[in-house]
Amino acid sequence: MTKGHDITTEEIPRRVRLVFAGETIVDTTRARLLHETGIPPVHYFPRSDVRTELLEPSEQRSVCPFKGEASYWSIAVDGRRAEDAVWGYKDPLPERVDIKGHVAFYKDRIDEWIEDDTF
Repeated sequence: MTKGHDITTEEIPRRVRLVFAGETIVDTTRARLLHETGIPPVHYFPRSDVRTELLEPSEQRSVCPFKGEASYWSIAVDGRRAEDAVWGYKDPLPERVDIKGHVAFYKDRIDEWIEDDTF
């Protein structure tokens, strides 16, 4: 890790649901919260808890020197779209295997973000 730049993840001990265009697209009790120096915390969700049939692959790519190459997806539900609203690292760098198989969502592109303390 670069001096002065830290990344840690933690399990979130609550149920998290994301809704877009009236459809629940994520429902999980296994989200992880990634903390990275200089960036607000980001929720990562196991792909197995995401309705991937509502996601369409995007041409968009980005590279993070600390996590690797990110792929993006758009959400498509009943004629509504949120372009490049989801990203994930198919093959993250070895230091970030804790987010392999997970995806993240831009909060401002989701209609409802619900976190419950009980599940």
